[in-house]
Amino acid sequence: MTEIGFYHLTVTPLERALPKLLEKTLEAGRRAVVRTGSEERAQALNGELWTYEDRSWLPHGTAKEGFGEDQPIWLTSGNDNPNGATFLFLTDGVEAADLSAFERAFDLFDGRDNAAVAAARERWRIGKDAGHALAYWRQTDRGGWEKAG
Repeated sequence: MTEIGFYHLTVTPLERALPKLLEKTLEAGRRAVVRTGSEERAQALNGELWTYEDRSWLPHGTAKEGFGEDQPIWLTSGNDNPNGATFLFLTDGVEAADLSAFERAFDLFDGRDNAAVAAARERWRIGKDAGHALAYWRQTDRGGWEKAG
């Protein structure tokens, strides 16, 4: 079964939190797929990963650039996994019907949006019923993460 971590964004927005989690993914020697709610969102995150910090850059790509098999991080609004990623990042309330190809899934949701929180609770219930190992992570005041519960 896939380990699913629910990441409750309360201090920083997705655009600031996601790059830090992706840095840790690459440090662990893993590849990632980031699934977004739209192609426009994938392209916006594509730009963010080039500029999120002055001295940082994360190797990544989208279908627009191509060469998916060569990209350590792949941004998509679809279900594709051309880079053979074992880590899946779900944003914008996107759900994954099949997690079998992934070791870990990261469900990032906006804790300031009541509808997003309610939807995340439902995804938690579905994941639990499916027998996945679940973890809940909340942001600290400084934007880091601590496991809760």
